[in-house]
Amino acid sequence: MTAQASPSTRFLRKTQLAANEYHKNFHKIDREVIAAVSSPEADGVTPLMSKVYLRLVNAPDGYWERDGVLRFEAELREAGQVKAWSVLCEVLGVASATANKALTWMHGQGIVGYYAGKNGVGIRIFLNRAASSVGKKILPFSPASSGAARASRNEPAFKDSFAVSEGSDSDLNPHAPKNGADAKTVGKKVLDPTPQLDTQSHTHTEREGREVEPPAQHLGTVTVDEIVARLKNELEPCVRSAATQAAAQTAAREMARTREWFETKALPKAVRVAQHETYDLLRKHGGADEGTRRAGANLEVGRATADSYTPPVAHKLSPEEILETAETCVALLETQGKSIDVTLSEISSEGGGWLLPEDAPRVREVAQTLLRERGERR
Repeated sequence: MTAQASPSTRFLRKTQLAANEYHKNFHKIDREVIAAVSSPEADGVTPLMSKVYLRLVNAPDGYWERDGVLRFEAELREAGQVKAWSVLCEVLGVASATANKALTWMHGQGIVGYYAGKNGVGIRIFLNRAASSVGKKILPFSPASSGAARASRNEPAFKDSFAVSEGSDSDLNPHAPKNGADAKTVGKKVLDPTPQLDTQSHTHTEREGREVEPPAQHLGTVTVDEIVARLKNELEPCVRSAATQAAAQTAAREMARTREWFETKALPKAVRVAQHETYDLLRKHGGADEGTRRAGANLEVGRATADSYTPPVAHKLSPEEILETAETCVALLETQGKSIDVTLSEISSEGGGWLLPEDAPRVREVAQTLLRERGERR
């Protein structure tokens, strides 16, 4: 049989510590926590509530992540991998349902904090403190400097101390005057009835009898305005250079963007509108002769009489005319949504126009090619 430690060796029959003894190997538990886990409400959830909390507080050292925080992870044993929840139930010594009810109730009351992470993070339990058990300390304030000068700025610091030692004798004072005790009091102007000719004694007496001047700033102190001026002189050129460079870059980007918009959007649209207006004039007048084109060049569009126009004549189109007709069809498609086939049917010679049937497929092919090229540029 294994020997067990007797109660007399585990527990001392004493209730108070001696003067040379101190506490060790113990846990602190708040009174509010003890009252909560042993309350009738806790017993209604599970009678093992207080036991569960005590076993959390007294968990083995391997489960403490830091002070007040317990961490339970999955363990690999001979029988296989054991989940973190099973390890926690083993430490608590209760069934899974009892541990679940106890931890859920304590977590709701704020006695403990509970977090179960995924991907092998494990379970963390935080042992919270009762609000009534936390007091605030008044921390000592560090002495702040007054900023005043410790001595007059026109004379060196005192070498002697003004402290008067009890029972001091003038013979023991190494800085006492050679003619005996000084007749002046520190901080007051008292005339010596027997002035001496000794230079050292006279200088010492004058320094002790001088009144303390009001505190003044050090001569080497730099004012705020001077600091601001120095910073301005050093930072202003850098800031101005950076601002100029940024403005130039912004202007260059805006110019490039405007040029790209003009080349890809504004100019093609203007060309399409011009083609549309030209087609409307051609359709209205049935084509223009050389005199009409000359009048347009002289800014006299619309002033020519009806006698200067000739009716349209259907003829075989040249490659240049095929391209112009195709551009007109594309312009009508983009501005009015009129399809190429509708435009070709309107200007066909069969319907009273000037386009021969054998030229219609050529115009359609060129118009479709123009549409594809414009779509690729966009």
